Amino acid sequence: MTTEHTETEPAERVQQTPTPEQGASADGRPGADVVAEVRSRSARARAAAPELARAGRERKDALLCSMADAVRAAAASILAANAEDLARGEEDGTSAAMLDRLRLDEPRLESLAVALEDLASLPNPVGAVVRGGDLPNGIHMQQVRVPLGVVGAVYEARPNVTVDIAGIALKSGNAVLLRGGSAAEHTNAVLIQVLREALRGQGFESDLVQGIDDLGRPGVAALMATRGAVDVLIPRGGRELIQRVVAEARVPVIETGEGNVHLFIDESAPADMAVDIALNAKTHRTSVCNAAETLLLHKDAERAGREVLRALTRAGVLLHVDEASRAWLPSPADRGQDAREPQAASDEDWGREYLDMEMAVRTVDSIDDAMEHVRRWSTGHTEAIVTNDLANADRWVSEVDAAAVIVNASTRFTDGGQLGLGAEVGISTQRLHARGPMGLEELTTTKWVLRGAGQVRR
Repeated sequence: MTTEHTETEPAERVQQTPTPEQGASADGRPGADVVAEVRSRSARARAAAPELARAGRERKDALLCSMADAVRAAAASILAANAEDLARGEEDGTSAAMLDRLRLDEPRLESLAVALEDLASLPNPVGAVVRGGDLPNGIHMQQVRVPLGVVGAVYEARPNVTVDIAGIALKSGNAVLLRGGSAAEHTNAVLIQVLREALRGQGFESDLVQGIDDLGRPGVAALMATRGAVDVLIPRGGRELIQRVVAEARVPVIETGEGNVHLFIDESAPADMAVDIALNAKTHRTSVCNAAETLLLHKDAERAGREVLRALTRAGVLLHVDEASRAWLPSPADRGQDAREPQAASDEDWGREYLDMEMAVRTVDSIDDAMEHVRRWSTGHTEAIVTNDLANADRWVSEVDAAAVIVNASTRFTDGGQLGLGAEVGISTQRLHARGPMGLEELTTTKWVLRGAGQVRR
């Protein structure tokens, strides 16, 4: 494959953007033509899926490796399209956090290719036996993993998600319909074209991966409302996007992670460890959902608390502090040249997902107070403690309710790649079916297989 993508779809597959009159009715509902187009693309995806479901591991792994090679080969085209999206975002006043999510560069592009290769190295989830055995009447029964079918994904300004979700879906035997949003429109168009060409090159139907960005907002509305178009819909992005999908969708939804993530430094926490973890959790990459947003300090953790606040301040983090924590802030002379003037915290700060170099700070009297704060304000994503007290660690693990609880490590490890899943579709904060980073198994369901020799029920 060359880096210039000039190949067009067959004439009957060219996707045209509906006009506003065609796309939505006066009350904002998708027009009949948009609904019909979503149904058409879904039907083509569903028709292509059985061959993928039958494919063995060797063939699917070859496909993933081919996709990784294709992403590398198309780097120039992908990065050029991404530069166009970034330039438009800057002109439109897009936030720094959103631009960081949108941005691709050579290292990030290489990480996408590596993630596809990592997926190829993982076991094939389809056909895996969950449980089984022989019944007293001689019937042999098994519960086995099978693909979900057609997976829909709605996300914003995250072109890496286009590759991650496509790779995971294909390895787990699913077709995908992708809505990546207008902010990454050009990048996603090139990425989807690259992936579709790789599918054709490996003898699969390219309709296993399709985008619906060209259908605009009416297309999203149709995807959410058209039962049977997708078997599950996964939103990934900010609170507004996720809550809209959860509230409006008439198809099954797996809710993924808005991350109001907490880091608690207890009275026994080693200061050096607390500083390292807090800096990594907050500043390693601020625009992601596993970045820490609130720091809780035990009232007796003065040394660790002072050093953590000094390190965060000198790193340029804007701290929103309660009155008790203010006493531990470094003096103006000790803040460093990148320091920002701390601000008083309010209740609004405890519930914010900053996605930037900002952090709320509160001092608490006990681990019970820390856990009560987490219970009130957590989004159920990731909650971490730094401690040298085994009893506190055990209480945190058993009593804090979140998709991931962490002891003495950065919150940034709540990630499919870091946990050996190859990549992730998203981080589920709900309790049904999937919770935490969603990898291959989370995009499968099960069916029961019974093999008998003429038995009848009496």
